[in-house]
Amino acid sequence: MIAPPIWSRDQLDGASARAREHFRQGRHTEPLDIYLDLFDEYRGIVEEVLEQTVDLTLVRDALPDLLDDRRKQEALRYFSGPPVSLDDLKVLAQLESVAAKRIASDAEARDRLLAFLRDWHDRRRFPWVIENRMPDESERAAAVLATAALLAMRRTETLRRTRSSAMQEQLVAGQLRRSGFTQVATRKVGTLRDAPEPGRFCRESMLGSRKADFIIGLPDGRTMALECKVSNSSTNSIKRLNNDAAVKAEVWRREFGTEQVVTAAVLDGVYALRNLMAAQDKGLTIFWAHDLQAMLQWMRDTGANANGGTGP
Repeated sequence: MIAPPIWSRDQLDGASARAREHFRQGRHTEPLDIYLDLFDEYRGIVEEVLEQTVDLTLVRDALPDLLDDRRKQEALRYFSGPPVSLDDLKVLAQLESVAAKRIASDAEARDRLLAFLRDWHDRRRFPWVIENRMPDESERAAAVLATAALLAMRRTETLRRTRSSAMQEQLVAGQLRRSGFTQVATRKVGTLRDAPEPGRFCRESMLGSRKADFIIGLPDGRTMALECKVSNSSTNSIKRLNNDAAVKAEVWRREFGTEQVVTAAVLDGVYALRNLMAAQDKGLTIFWAHDLQAMLQWMRDTGANANGGTGP
């Protein structure tokens, strides 16, 4: 197996300087990249919802399953014209909760939610619903594209405002997908048998006793726990890196061992060299947001080494 990279003091110093400059200049191209990634992701979600509800003609039976999936629940809110927030949905449909179990067990609440979806749906995007018919192919395609664009635009705006690790996580997810990895459902990983298989990854999932931003099935069969951290000052880097990511790395290595789990972080922003060295000494492999290709190449190399030249 190929060991994760261990950087020298000079390498970390040079990389941190480039990260500081990258952070200072701002992310001029990332909003567009993020929007395109989100658009593709949401287009797939909207298509799944339409398929699951037979183009919104049979919503009742599918409703609990749709509400149980955060992204599909979000898509449902954007079927209305204009889209509504979760809080607005609760007020307008007179609901205390939109939890799947609650809606499945409360017929009156389910009827109120269905009435809202029927009465508030966007008649320009989904004209067939009010006309009580099935859509033609062009209508369905137009509805999917318009709804995906709405969702992607709103999410991109939110990420741009926050400029936090959430934006960085979206970039990492997009790069993983473009490199051949497949995103799978969030999960709780109690043993490594529960972890994503090689070539797959999940986000915001519990790995043992701590939550990881990404759990990735490496091509060689190992599991990578990956954190995304953004720091705007050397002082802040202690909290982001040493008191969070590095501590998690120690916990995961203690819970799962050092041979089958790779603990890593993608960093962006300003970091003190001493903090980088200390985190690496604790077993945290460091990659950089301005050079994600280095991380992806290392992942591909693990597959080539394990499979005689084949990647994920």
